Amino acid sequence: MTSRLVLVSPAIGPALREARFYDGSSSVDVAGAARARAAVGALPEGARVVLSPGARCRDTAEALGLRGVAAAELAPLDAGRWRGRTLAEVGAAEAEALARWLADPEYAAPGGESVRQVCARVGRWLESVPEGRTVALVEPEVVRAAVIHALSLPAGTFWRLDVAPLTATELSGRAGRWNLRLGRALGGE
Repeated sequence: MTSRLVLVSPAIGPALREARFYDGSSSVDVAGAARARAAVGALPEGARVVLSPGARCRDTAEALGLRGVAAAELAPLDAGRWRGRTLAEVGAAEAEALARWLADPEYAAPGGESVRQVCARVGRWLESVPEGRTVALVEPEVVRAAVIHALSLPAGTFWRLDVAPLTATELSGRAGRWNLRLGRALGGE
């Protein structure tokens, strides 16, 4: 039997609008929650539901009418001491470290994890997805990591994959072979 996984990125919120490194506490905003409520019914019924830990994914799931369990393996990329700061703030204070982190998938954010580490973590989870349907409400970097693992892409492509808010990226497969359907907007947009 085939595993069918729908990776749903959360609705937009202040952290995303401000290009802020996510710290897990920022939620969706009023407009994002309204868009998610408008998309109720756009996902497969009867699917197992898992979530990235954090307010944004939890709030998006709630607005979509979904109940799920948080999975630590689906946590967003840990930005270490940059958590909660904007990209501009980090760029101004630590330009060389930020440039290296964005260019080198082996380089971990200070006190955080590297792109390669998040890809490996999410890849291990992906290989444990059971047969049947699963919906995962996950941060954009988790979607990127899953796609990289599923298609055996180089980790250096991580920052070249854009994941829009409230979109579904679908993976289906068995025996370690995955097929990809990219970024369907929820609610038929």
